[in-house]
Amino acid sequence: MAQHNHLGEWGEELAKRYLQQQGYVIIESDWKSGHRDIDIVAMDGDEVVLVEVKTRSNDHFSEPLDAVNYRKMMNLRRAFNHYIKYHRVNNTVRFDIIGIIGSPEEGTPRIEHYKDVPVI
Repeated sequence: MAQHNHLGEWGEELAKRYLQQQGYVIIESDWKSGHRDIDIVAMDGDEVVLVEVKTRSNDHFSEPLDAVNYRKMMNLRRAFNHYIKYHRVNNTVRFDIIGIIGSPEEGTPRIEHYKDVPVI
């Protein structure tokens, strides 16, 4: 497995644990719609939270949030719409981004949770 895939999987597992510690209930992870995916689907009370996780080993070149550019946002919007229609979601839906900076080999990673990010 490529190093960046390993880092990404580690980051998603860390994000799930973080959300659970915050009281979220994980509904599913790595939900796919064609070539688009949603990293984590969780419940925060009665609200459905669709979560994109971005993991970086360091922030020397850019922050994880910078990776969610216009093109990525458009793909996420399509995946979100498909998820909502496919599962007939009637609850309030929110989009969050979790940025993880660190690696499994290092100490405690930095976790940044951006809540209620507008989807373009």
